[in-house]
This record gives sequence, C-alpha cells and structure tokens, in this order.
Amino acid sequence: MSYVRCLRGLGSGVEYPADAPMNLDPADGRPLEMVLDLERLAADRPHAAWYDPGRRDMWRFGALMALDVSDPADAAHVVALGEGHTPLLDYRDHPLARRAALDLRVKDEGRAHPGFGANPTQSFKDRGMAMVVARARRLGLAKLAVPTQGNAGDSLVRYALAGGLSVVVAMPGDTPMPILGNVAAAAHRHPQQVILELAGPTIREAAALLRERYLPQGYFSVATFQEPGWRIEGKKSLGLELAEPAPGETRWSLPDAVIYPTGGGTGVLGMWKAWDELEALGLIGSARPRMLCVQSASTAPLVRAFDDGAEDTTAMPAGATLATGLNVPGGVGHFRVLQIVRASGGAAVAVSEAEIAQELVARWRSTRDWISPEGAACLAALPQLLDRGLLAAGERVVAVNTGSAEKYLPALRHLLQAGDGVNAG
Repeated sequence: MSYVRCLRGLGSGVEYPADAPMNLDPADGRPLEMVLDLERLAADRPHAAWYDPGRRDMWRFGALMALDVSDPADAAHVVALGEGHTPLLDYRDHPLARRAALDLRVKDEGRAHPGFGANPTQSFKDRGMAMVVARARRLGLAKLAVPTQGNAGDSLVRYALAGGLSVVVAMPGDTPMPILGNVAAAAHRHPQQVILELAGPTIREAAALLRERYLPQGYFSVATFQEPGWRIEGKKSLGLELAEPAPGETRWSLPDAVIYPTGGGTGVLGMWKAWDELEALGLIGSARPRMLCVQSASTAPLVRAFDDGAEDTTAMPAGATLATGLNVPGGVGHFRVLQIVRASGGAAVAVSEAEIAQELVARWRSTRDWISPEGAACLAALPQLLDRGLLAAGERVVAVNTGSAEKYLPALRHLLQAGDGVNAG
C-alpha cells in the first residue's frame, strides 16, 4: 500500500490530505511535496524489504515510491513502460576526468542499454510522467494539461495514451522537430485524447494559454511543480538509483558530486528528497553530494540568483539554446533549488552555446555516445567546476545526461556531421 501520509507546502509547511487534487499551495502559491510515513514503512518493511533490485524499472523501490507496485491496489493505477533503472556509463577516459583524476560517470537517461530499464521516450521526463499518470489514475482525474519545452509533453502523451487519459500539450513552435512530430502524430491518430497547441516563444506563454483556455474546461495542470509533488516523486527514483547498492553489494552510498542540467529543477528536489528519506531509514548518513546545477548562458536565472546571493530567481528574457530543456526563464520551485544547492556546498554555473556544441562534437567523435545538449552542457561545465575547486581528484562524480540526441535532430545534425569530419555546408 502507499505510505504517503500527506501533502506539505515546500514554503509554508502547511499539511493537506494526501489525495487532494491540488496544484500550488493555497497558503503561499508555492509547490507542494508528498510526505511519506517513513516510521511506518520502516516498521512494516524492515531492512529495506520494500526494495526489489530484480525489477528493471523505477518501481523497483516499491513502497518508498508514492505508489507501491507490489500492492495490487496501487499497481492497478501504475502504467509501467520500462522507465528508470538506467546505467552509469564509465567516463573516466574523458580528457578532463583523466587529467583531474576524477571517477566520472554519466547517468544515461536517453539510450537503452542491455540489462537495464529504458525510458520509453528517451528522456528522464518519463520518470516524472509515469508517476503523474499513475497518481492521476488513482484520483480519477481523466484530463491533464502540460506546458512544455518539449520532452515533458512527448512523455505525458505516451503515458496518458497507455493509461487511457486525455491530454492537452502546449509547446513553443521551435520545439525540436522529432519531439513536436511525436506529439503532432499522436494528436492526429488520437484526436479524442490528444490536443496539441503551439504557443511561445517559451514555456511561460504555453502555460498562459492553458490557464486561459483549457483549465476552465476541467483539465488538471501537471506543469512543472503545479501538480502536488507527483513529478518530484517520479524524479526521486533518479536519486535512489544513484544511492542503491551495486550488484552483489548491500551498502547504499552517494557520489561526491552530481552535475545536473537544470531548467525547472524538479530533479534536484527529487534527488534531495530521496536522500533525506534514505537517511531517515538508516541506509545512508547525513553527507550529501555537491549539487552542481548547469544552465545555458542564454537563459540562466538560477546562476544569476546564486551569484547574487538571492533567495529566489527573477524571471528573465529567454535566449536561444540548443539545450531547449534549459530554456526556462524562471521557475516557481527555484527558491528550493537554490536552498539545496547552497546546503550541499554546490553551485549554479552557466556554459555558453559554443561550449555545449563543442562538447557534443567531441563526445560524438570520441565515443559515439548519443547524449542530449543538456547532457553535453554538464560535461562542458567541467573546466570551470575544476577551476573553481568544486571538483577534486579522486572524487566520485556523476553527470546526468537527461535524454538522447535523437530527440533534437535535425538541429544537431550539422554538429554530428562535423564530428564525422563531414562538410556540413
């Protein structure tokens, strides 16, 4: 059974019923999180009996998730499509990792690897949307709406169709064509279930369209942080996977640093929540990885707020970036991202478009890894992270590649051709 005890305002601390179909906290307009009854879980399932390492998806964490797939009543709402349980790729041969003696790994959320799970839309967004659809089904919500820079909409459509729900997706017209095409094709094939709206130039305008046109029709918003902690719970599985024992071992442990491409920041909150819960269950100690949030210099509200010592971001004009998932000019959950970054001893840093492109070309030329621009941004941040003393020799460092380069073609084709030595002109 689910061990969710209540919903709680991230800013206000006010508690609400666990199954309330809420959006933002009415007390202060900030996001909500789900609170688990960890004492009851520890008593009912001692010695991490909730953990099923033989299962190859994010639901391997059983009752530590917001729905317990081992319980038939909860499992009836779960639409499991293989999401999560992705590998850590060995990147110690990366030139900078080798020079600095870093134990560098890349958490690959994009490409399928033998023996692991595989995010069905080749994006880490599948973790959050799998939980969104499961929780919506549990509450009997049939119509969902999401504004998106791309991958979240593609993911929600996949899970909503599999779960028998209707969805409206609003995204900018310059969304990468494979993503836009996926949603458009679904809207064409399933016009009674999927509606696509183009609005931009950023996710902010897409959200405004949904508020004006669709929420009054009974659609429930599952925009970033607008649902009651559901996406945080899905992304939490990423933090659990970074901590879980290696095959054949029993010790839970954390890396020294996590380099994470940060738009809205749901994943940062999810990972931090996962580690707090593991500590409460006695599986890890109080030490945490340094959270190193990477943004594009074209749109870097978190970096500006971090450098200024501000408690929250101020919305800024959006720029243009290959890493469209980072093109988020402001976020209602950024105040909490900044708290986590500072508590961890980490930082928010920006990389240029040229640095992102250069890293994409270098990775394709040397490894043929199909990393997203957001993943490339993390690796492009390595020089300044080392220069600033935020990484040190011998440390275990995880960079998160949030998706596959395939989702961004044809915008990246010229770079991949350059990596092959092909004249793209």
